[in-house]
Amino acid sequence: MTIRTARPNRGQHFWPRLYCLQKLESILLEMQDPKSGVKGSEQKLNVTTIPHVITEAQAFSTMLVAYGYIYPLQNHKKLVMCNNNSLYRFQTPYFWPTQKWVPEDSDYAIYLAKRNIRKKGMLEPYEQAHYNHLHEWLNHKWDFIVMQATEQYKAGKERKKPDRVVFDCQERAYWIVNRPPLRTQSAMDCGPERLIDPNTDQKTTFDMYRRKNMFYQQAIMRSKVKSSVSLGALVKYITTYKNHDPFLASCLPSNPWQTDNDAYWTLNMRRVEVPTKMRVERWSFSLFELLSDLRGRDDFKIFLKKEFSGENLAFWEAAEELKWGTASSMSSKAETIFKTFLAPGAPRWINIDGRTMGLTVKGLEHPHRYVLEAAQTHVFLLMKKDTFFRYLKSPTYKDIQKKALNPEQHNFSPAQLEQNALNRSPGIHPIILWQQEEEEKAKAAAASAPVDVKAMMSKIDRKK
Repeated sequence: MTIRTARPNRGQHFWPRLYCLQKLESILLEMQDPKSGVKGSEQKLNVTTIPHVITEAQAFSTMLVAYGYIYPLQNHKKLVMCNNNSLYRFQTPYFWPTQKWVPEDSDYAIYLAKRNIRKKGMLEPYEQAHYNHLHEWLNHKWDFIVMQATEQYKAGKERKKPDRVVFDCQERAYWIVNRPPLRTQSAMDCGPERLIDPNTDQKTTFDMYRRKNMFYQQAIMRSKVKSSVSLGALVKYITTYKNHDPFLASCLPSNPWQTDNDAYWTLNMRRVEVPTKMRVERWSFSLFELLSDLRGRDDFKIFLKKEFSGENLAFWEAAEELKWGTASSMSSKAETIFKTFLAPGAPRWINIDGRTMGLTVKGLEHPHRYVLEAAQTHVFLLMKKDTFFRYLKSPTYKDIQKKALNPEQHNFSPAQLEQNALNRSPGIHPIILWQQEEEEKAKAAAASAPVDVKAMMSKIDRKK
């Protein structure tokens, strides 16, 4: 009979996040700098003085606690930075994740056995479950584990009490991160392992083999794109949008954030009468660009009105309004859309395939925000394949190209830019505006409140 000494590999993998963890550790080292780092002080914990304790509560610190770089001295179950006077300490580098030593079951069993001796059998429920499972799994060497736990317990009793408390908290925080309670997600988990319990044996069934086989077959049959084709598409995209990227090309007539001249914003208002040439050129890139610009959508409507085919765009806009509208008006909007575009004999009936029509009409019985998603996509593809290209060749688009403005670039000298920066007034902080609004509301509420005449007369009498 062969005794299995190794369980299935459920150790956490840090390679995908190793660079991120290294950056965290560099920041942690700066935080522990004795001169410029976080100031620590001696604090009493259950009549025991603990050195180098910090009491900060920050959002960034919560991530450090979740990864085990900072550990709590009292509330060990919650790996968060509490916004109170809880005490925390920096974890010793031996327990940092980048040390890459896998937390083995035998080490965890020794830790639980030691806690069982110290607590006289009073473990946490999840620790008791782990303890029983490991006892059954490592039964062939359980005497060795108990012996190791006993020796460590005796060695710990010889330490000073503050050192013993600190070491116990360090060790417990490490195992809370790497062996969290059941049905609890850990920051160390990644990928599918977030859904796998590391303390249970996973039996591979016939159904799992069948699913793996189907997945690999689909992966082999999946169409692949050559790197040359994908790189060509990327070069084409960059060439198309190069002149419209504010990082690669200058803003015409000038950048309002630098020059304090708002001509750029005035020329590119949402529904300006005469757009710029750059803006009109962007409409020709795709139908999505055209419909995203309200001025371009208005011009597209004019073209569709001349061709008596504006119902597709009207339905697309109605679907967008339903998607981003309020929940209270959803039922009334869905009913209006059905009567206008989908009902038999509707005034602006749209031409979509029967399957999409059936699914859409059935979904409108219980409307939600995305009930028109399939029909909207179908209509969008119809406009993209036919109407959009006819619009680009139409006199409507050519006329707007001729009328489009081509603003000349504003040239400002360094002295003028510096003077503009000096004359620019700083904006008011939103918190200050909020405080002013709250004060005005309080004054208005006090002014509208009924006046207690007796209280007022008593105050006057006291002043006299």
